[in-house]
Amino acid sequence: MLEIVTDPAHGGRWTSLSAGGHEWLWHRPDPERERVGPGDAFVDAGGLEECVPTVRGTPDHGDAWSRPWRREGDANTVRCDRFTLTRTIRGTADGAEADYVLTADPGFAFVWAAHALLDLTPRATLRLPEGARTRLFPEAAPLLDRPWPAGAPWVEGDWPAPLGLTLDRFGPDDGTAVGAVVDPPRACVHDGTRRLALALEADGQPLSVALWRNLGGFPAESPYRSTGVEPMLGRVFDLADAGPADAARVPASGEVHWRLTLTAACRCP
Repeated sequence: MLEIVTDPAHGGRWTSLSAGGHEWLWHRPDPERERVGPGDAFVDAGGLEECVPTVRGTPDHGDAWSRPWRREGDANTVRCDRFTLTRTIRGTADGAEADYVLTADPGFAFVWAAHALLDLTPRATLRLPEGARTRLFPEAAPLLDRPWPAGAPWVEGDWPAPLGLTLDRFGPDDGTAVGAVVDPPRACVHDGTRRLALALEADGQPLSVALWRNLGGFPAESPYRSTGVEPMLGRVFDLADAGPADAARVPASGEVHWRLTLTAACRCP
């Protein structure tokens, strides 16, 4: 079973995700995290942040991470300018489930990511279906053996080595930082004998898993290591880059429902 602790007063951030005494979430304490407000620049304190309606772009890492959430029965709710998000977390026999409901005007487009920064060793690997469509973003350009297409928001290749860039191993620090979005909504992290499986379900919405592999390459002025595996509604980091099939969209009912399932057992795709 997985044990989860959240901090509703500070963006609903998941501050602990543990199994058998092992903490999966990486932390980077920063006192500024507790003082943020809507529209502020993102403060990376680690854990798992709820990023919606975008990850990159404006507002930075979305609009929910910088607002207080309110307890309503078994759920936590945050009200933002254009939407309301409700999250209910429950334990299961082999892990945990988080159910989400986003309420907004029909047609509202958004990206959501469970921005989970994991405390992984260099030997950790990420398992996704071989050949899965994988998008790379402009920070990957220096790592490719071909020129980046002028003006392109992303390029595509096949997992685990899109366009020759191997991504399934986290590895030691090497001064690089790269983000990717992989189509299947299910992934499994292997780190020694430990396993963490993540899966996402939602009817009629684009689903994916985002990877953030920062091996001491970001930020430029004071880089550090951070590694993220992020189930996602949508297929882009920045909502502004989304095409018709790249963002979730609120239907006529005014609600989008989805479920994030986590287990401490291998469920490799």
